[in-house]
Amino acid sequence: MRTQQTGLVHCDESRATPGFTLFSPLVHDQVYLLNMIGEVTHEWTVRGNAYGYAYLLSNGNLLASSVPDGAAENDREGLRHLVELDWNSDIIWQADAPGWHHDFCRLPNGNTAYIGFERLSDEAAKRVQGGLPGSEVNGNYIFGDYFREITPEGETAWEWYCQADMEIERFPLEPFTSREEFAHANSIFYTQDDRYLISFRRSSIVIMIDRVTRDVVWVGNEPHWGGQHDAQILESGNLLLFANGYKTKGPALPFSQIVEMDLVTGKDVWTYVGDPPWSFNSPHISGVQRLSSGNTLICEGIWGRIFEVTPDGRIVWEYVSPYEGWISRGGGTGNWVFRALRYAADSPHIGGRLRL
Repeated sequence: MRTQQTGLVHCDESRATPGFTLFSPLVHDQVYLLNMIGEVTHEWTVRGNAYGYAYLLSNGNLLASSVPDGAAENDREGLRHLVELDWNSDIIWQADAPGWHHDFCRLPNGNTAYIGFERLSDEAAKRVQGGLPGSEVNGNYIFGDYFREITPEGETAWEWYCQADMEIERFPLEPFTSREEFAHANSIFYTQDDRYLISFRRSSIVIMIDRVTRDVVWVGNEPHWGGQHDAQILESGNLLLFANGYKTKGPALPFSQIVEMDLVTGKDVWTYVGDPPWSFNSPHISGVQRLSSGNTLICEGIWGRIFEVTPDGRIVWEYVSPYEGWISRGGGTGNWVFRALRYAADSPHIGGRLRL
């Protein structure tokens, strides 16, 4: 583990964006809400918290996921639950989400969309290009992603399957990745024009699906993204994502970056890179959020580091999670954080419950 100070590292009150920062350690059942000086002002307990990810809804409740008692965490097709909790950690809504992984989002109509795994048919698996030869699950099958939207009653309102709805052959897996999954979706974002933006790590692509026509209407694939995470559309219409830079060609020392891209021109209009570049590097997980001030909140996931930068790249707030645990994927102890989000004190998400 990188030697680093934990807790609040830095706060420039004149430049940082006031609010409460929500995050959850990847290996704990707790979700924490921090004030600007790094104090825990509230916490929730999500029993069987999966992936250490949750976010606040506009009604103030917490949307999260959980692994039911007795379910194996490493079972890709296993039962998972999506849960909505009040401020007392009481579950007020729960829905089954078979094979759920990585991400979910609450839609304006009250439905909830999520990513799930299913086993590809033999025919679909043969269409998967790239990856390390012979690295399929048990040497003979591949999991694929599906995307499902459910009503508050848990009924399916919309779904889209990679093996049935996607031209798998167009999007080969990165040559260094295993063929266990096509193609490891890690974020789902609902846009204002009724589309879904999906990030696929193992192909280093981001696609946009028209919810009505079901067509893939946009594809992004940039060499420097390197297994990107947390793709989203800003109010400007630009794309924002965390470019992990995993095994990208070029620099001797790998580094991550934050990328904002103009979807019309395909050009990067803003990037954040560490100084020196390799000082900011998370090959796995991680996330990003554009704040109302124009600053950007960044989660450097495998180091548990959450920090805010100005448009010119100045770090104005920084916090490192002190919560450690065994990271099976990392093969050791770590303080990994999947994502972090900040909420203004006067936002409906906080609802006047806390003061800065």
